[in-house]
Amino acid sequence: MSTATGLILTLVLLIANAFFVGAEFALISARRSVIEPKALEENWAAKVTIRAMEQVSLMMAGAQLGITVCSLALGAISEPAIARLLMVPFEAIGMPASMLHPVSFAIALAMVTYLHVVFGEMVPKNIALAGPERMALVLAPMLMGVVTVLRPVLWTFNGIGNLVLRTMGITPKAEVNSVFTRNEVAAMVSESREGGLLEDNDEALLLGALTFEARSVANLIIPPERVATLPQGVTAAQAETAAVEGFSRFPVTAADGTLVGYVHIKDLLEAAADARDEPIPSARIRELPRIGSEQPLREALKSMQASGAHLGAATDANGTVIGIVTLEDMLEELVGQIRDDSRLVA
Repeated sequence: MSTATGLILTLVLLIANAFFVGAEFALISARRSVIEPKALEENWAAKVTIRAMEQVSLMMAGAQLGITVCSLALGAISEPAIARLLMVPFEAIGMPASMLHPVSFAIALAMVTYLHVVFGEMVPKNIALAGPERMALVLAPMLMGVVTVLRPVLWTFNGIGNLVLRTMGITPKAEVNSVFTRNEVAAMVSESREGGLLEDNDEALLLGALTFEARSVANLIIPPERVATLPQGVTAAQAETAAVEGFSRFPVTAADGTLVGYVHIKDLLEAAADARDEPIPSARIRELPRIGSEQPLREALKSMQASGAHLGAATDANGTVIGIVTLEDMLEELVGQIRDDSRLVA
């Protein structure tokens, strides 16, 4: 093989190696959530990329085979070609014949290694990591073509590799993992805030939603002694007088102190003028749903929403009422502070 042909093949092999490296890192790093909308728009490259991401193990086998072949070919073709090229100036300066080949080969090896590492590995890797989705759309269809041609060989390699993994107790994955646990998402939110991509309020809102599932009603229970209540038999006029304190919803207690429901001031505004000094009718007293103190907040919120109630009676394991919980407090656990001038806590 002539020196010129060897140098041309060196350039081709470096480009091919860079392609396989770039395709490998792009497919691993690309976010499926970014590419899927393009696939739904009938973007051909995006649809092929999604298929590649769904069989990433086979794609990686194809990329690794390509990188290995290119690396071996660079050693077999490029080093001799560059060594022959270097011999010409070394002969011209009178280098001894015994030193000519060893020195030329050593320098050629160093040059090929440098070109391979920098231009065949590092540069394409960093380009792929800088814009994984964009590079995946460009490179994945080409890699898919290579894999399709070499599928029988790659299937064998991939099968042997998966067998080795299973003997080690590791389950092989055929698809890029594009889902995250609640803790992983929470960590991503915190990192985004630290990186200046989210405001503190946004972080608090997102973290509140992520941790909502793990919290229970227990921390939201308002003890009875801190709750502004009305006695059963109170009149609409008396309730309106109590509302001057700034409250809009009042639990109603029986003579023995048990909770029988709650009234909303807006319901009393509809009372006829001649009935304002009469006891509030039972139809105006809203039901207090029972909420277990250890019940998860998500379930408690669903119960409150289903009943349409703003207040609930918190109960212990024996069913005894131990306090009041409010829909507002539950929502604040999810979305943060809600400004309300009509709270029921005294």
